[in-house]
Amino acid sequence: MARENIVAAVDIGTTKVVCLVGEIDKEDRIYVIGHGQSPAEGLRRGIVVDMEKAVSSIRKAVEDAQMTSGTEIDSVTVGIAGEHIRSINSHGVIAVARSDNEITAQDVKKAIDAARAVAIPVDREIIHVIPQDFSVDDQGGIKDPVGMTGVRLEVEAHIVTASVTSAKNIYRALERCHLNVDHIVLESVAVSDILLTGDETEMGVIVVDVGGDITGVAVFFDSAIRYTSVISLGGKNVTSDLAIGLRTTVDQAERLKVTYGAALASMVDPEEMITVTGAVGRSDKEVSRNVLASIIEPRMEEIFSLVLREIKKAGVADMPAAGIVLTGGGSLLAGTTELAEQIFDMPVRLGRIDRIEHVPEELDNVRYATAHGLLNYGFRHEPISGGGRGKFRGFLKRFESWITKRF
Repeated sequence: MARENIVAAVDIGTTKVVCLVGEIDKEDRIYVIGHGQSPAEGLRRGIVVDMEKAVSSIRKAVEDAQMTSGTEIDSVTVGIAGEHIRSINSHGVIAVARSDNEITAQDVKKAIDAARAVAIPVDREIIHVIPQDFSVDDQGGIKDPVGMTGVRLEVEAHIVTASVTSAKNIYRALERCHLNVDHIVLESVAVSDILLTGDETEMGVIVVDVGGDITGVAVFFDSAIRYTSVISLGGKNVTSDLAIGLRTTVDQAERLKVTYGAALASMVDPEEMITVTGAVGRSDKEVSRNVLASIIEPRMEEIFSLVLREIKKAGVADMPAAGIVLTGGGSLLAGTTELAEQIFDMPVRLGRIDRIEHVPEELDNVRYATAHGLLNYGFRHEPISGGGRGKFRGFLKRFESWITKRF
């Protein structure tokens, strides 16, 4: 991409691969000028399980985006997620280096590096060390300590790790598509930047991303990410339940779910009938729409109950004053917000894509929130340097610099 005001982003999801091309004008407004998507074959729960199929899926989405935008894509901002993601909180402390005790950006970096010095298994790699709060001597709750005076600098940080193999395979798939990586971004960070307001992250808010194979959880309060987790259930499980319960094909079950499905059976008219196409050798049949909802509701309730368990495990069940923000394709079923409010006993809203001036109508829903978040991130930050694994490692320093400035 020859023009500096054009950026591309690739969301390698569990059900689809989405590529967006955006352009930014002199007023800092972002416009989506091209997009492409393809089914996410060769991927399961955020992990590459068939390299050839994964490469084919990515290439198809990128080629479609190139065609609709009239732009050649050679580098992208890409997200990372999946059940291989793990997170812990860590503490780092250093002595301030300068003789006048003024804290510099270098001191902040050293404190973050100290927090990073935790023991992790050899098959895992740290991808993010995200500062939450700083303390200078006995004064805590500091977001940006640069320029302050003190003897001791401490930091509380959120550390995110990924499977080394999983991360390398994502890079390898992109390399096979002749794509360089401008940024690699934890998807919950990308989504939060496009869906959440500053007030919400300050008050406390939980992002629940109901994807195809997995559901991501990210907890924010005091303007920082505090907890991340992944649950190995998603919209595909709902589809599978329908296929089994209605004795139909997976494709037909998905169509019925999207067109007639609801997460709360009490919201559906039991007299409303729909036609279910039978599997091979079986005749079509009429069933009540209430039957669909009765199959969907228990699975959605299970997903949200597992999310609630993760929230309680994080010890933040009473902190998110701004409630829950739902995103991902699985959150678009009718009644999902109402069911979530019952399970979580707190306010719930469906996310809205923000900070993008122009979004094509077919992309203007939370099914594509991650891709828009990645696009926004690509515009707001300078590309990382280096190649291959070096880019993956180099992203950490770039991310730390951004998170320090932001929080």
